Amino acid sequence: MNASTSGIEIGRGSRAWREAVELLSSMRFAIALLTLICIASVIGTVVKQNEPFNNYVNQFGPFWADVFAAVGLYNVYSAPWFLLILGFLVVSTSLCIARNTPKILADLRSYKESVREQSLLAFHHKGRARVAESPDAALQRVATVLAAEGWRARVQPRGHGTMIAARKGGAHKLGYLAAHSAVVLICVGGLLDGDLVVKAQMALFGKTPFEGGGLVADVPAEHRLSERNPTFRANLFVPEGARAGTALIAMADGVVLQDLPFDVELERFIVEYHATGMPKLFASEVIVHDRDTGRATPYRIEVNKPAVHRGITIYQSSFDDGGSRVALRAEPMRAGAAPFEVSGQVGGATELAAGRGGLERPLRLEFAALRVINVEDFGSTPAAGSGATGVRAVDLVHSIESRLGSGARVVTPRELRNVGPSVTYRLRDESGQAREFHNYMAPVEIDGRSVFLAGVRDTPQESFRYLRIPADGDGRIDGWMRLRRALDDAAMRDEAARRYVSAVTPDGRPEMAEQLLLTTQRALALFAGAVPADEAARKDGHAPGGLQALVDFIEAGVPEAERERISEVLLRLLNGSLFELLNMSREQAGQPRLQPGDEAEAFMVQAVTSLSDSFLYPAPFVLQLAEFTQVQASVFQVARAPGKTLVYLGCVALIVGIFVMLYVRERRLWIWLEADDDAPSHTRITTALSTTRRTLEADQEFERLRQTLLQEPR
Repeated sequence: MNASTSGIEIGRGSRAWREAVELLSSMRFAIALLTLICIASVIGTVVKQNEPFNNYVNQFGPFWADVFAAVGLYNVYSAPWFLLILGFLVVSTSLCIARNTPKILADLRSYKESVREQSLLAFHHKGRARVAESPDAALQRVATVLAAEGWRARVQPRGHGTMIAARKGGAHKLGYLAAHSAVVLICVGGLLDGDLVVKAQMALFGKTPFEGGGLVADVPAEHRLSERNPTFRANLFVPEGARAGTALIAMADGVVLQDLPFDVELERFIVEYHATGMPKLFASEVIVHDRDTGRATPYRIEVNKPAVHRGITIYQSSFDDGGSRVALRAEPMRAGAAPFEVSGQVGGATELAAGRGGLERPLRLEFAALRVINVEDFGSTPAAGSGATGVRAVDLVHSIESRLGSGARVVTPRELRNVGPSVTYRLRDESGQAREFHNYMAPVEIDGRSVFLAGVRDTPQESFRYLRIPADGDGRIDGWMRLRRALDDAAMRDEAARRYVSAVTPDGRPEMAEQLLLTTQRALALFAGAVPADEAARKDGHAPGGLQALVDFIEAGVPEAERERISEVLLRLLNGSLFELLNMSREQAGQPRLQPGDEAEAFMVQAVTSLSDSFLYPAPFVLQLAEFTQVQASVFQVARAPGKTLVYLGCVALIVGIFVMLYVRERRLWIWLEADDDAPSHTRITTALSTTRRTLEADQEFERLRQTLLQEPR
């Protein structure tokens, strides 16, 4: 009883194993896996991979960002479930090949000459005739015809006749094997060249990602992979005149350092530009110093022209700043604050003490980036009404997108222009919070006006909002800056109001002049943000000064029916007194007065709007790029990819296999010869053709063979 039960259990286990193998090697299972891989690839294409997590929070919201992170949608191609699907696909396809290869090989050796002669009449392509020749002569003639047509044949003599079995196009089944083998090769190559091997090493040898900073040489061994690592893909940053031999592999929670068996020294980084300023060539002239042999080998690396050294391919990935020296001039916007200069190196930082340039508390100045070339698109037609700058913020991307956008953006018509160097820096407070600033060195012409662009954003996920500062007659920022500091000076505001009122008030009307003076001083004070909070209506989020302060004042204290008229009066008084304030600042700088005219009017229109926007600028000064010494750096991708060869072989096998399966048709031909009982000198011939696909070409081929073999008239 126990033996019988044990036998039943073994039988059930064997049956379950066969069913599992049958499922894994089935076509429906492979198609399901391929469908999942296609869906995952679509997700990996639509959702940007390996971005900072905050980007996904902004895009999907906190809840869905966490959900998508949990299922690995931000690094699909290295997610465990994706690698598991690839692994199952390899197993499924390998089992399918293992199951069918013996059958295919046996079928390639088989001619099926044992087919009964009566069965030939059941084929779709068949023919039968009586020819005037002996069976031996007919056999010789048929063999000659088949050899001339490229058929491989086998003869089986029988007691009452002869069966000839021929075949052609047997490579069709080899195409099946080639296509399935290609899937295995490509998937195995992908697994080898992905980060599966790196993660396996980290798990087996206790390696962990590195999250800190400092010198590369000081990073502990638990964050490093050996130079004998069989497969990796990492980034190597090398400034001009320097050398590096440790690359970085980016992980979700830090980086892993990959030691190389050589150092890469960047002698010169080369950038060539088109006439529009767009780059047309990136190239690096490097020297590779081998650590084992001490040999120095020069290479020139370009995009799509990598160098290969000791089995490691070095690609030109991108370029970056290698530690350029920059000198910035701070232009304060507050009265009494003196301009100052500060210098540093990109990637470095310096401390700014309280009181310097109008600072109320100390800040840390971090030099983030220097861009010597900025190619922008000026070809689009300005949108209606875009000439007026918004009061709240000047957003370069939205407000003036059709004139100043990314040079890579497709806009018709396009006019690409290099607007010159720019500098990016961050001001970080004592709590660690920082804002990022992006300022252009030279003025940019927008809407027919030459303006300096001073950008700011609170987080890296935001677009820069730009303050547009009009250039003065000398093409400098100084004129507007003097006006801004004068606006912050109460004595100069009062004197400007007196001069303006004196110029516009007729003689003999002192009471009118006194009232007009008070109104003008009040308008200037409101605009300058100097009126105490309890004297001007304020709304949450509104600027402490600027045009919005005038709007709040009018809405709080003027009847609705009078608001439009009062607004026009206040703006007229404001513009006139600001023009006087401008001339006073010019007099202090030893410059002649600016005479009324089109040029002065154009400057003042932009100046008033910029002054209003400046109250939203989150720093008391603007740092202008004065001079720089550029140091370039190359970013190389270094890869040891043994799976690349497998992927290439797989691609070739896939192309060959699909081509063979589509264009090579397997055909089998049977010819039965038997002597005619009524006339021994005659032979009865029966023939039939079997093909994998019934096509017009197959019909024509059999018709031609039938006429030749049966000697029918054409």
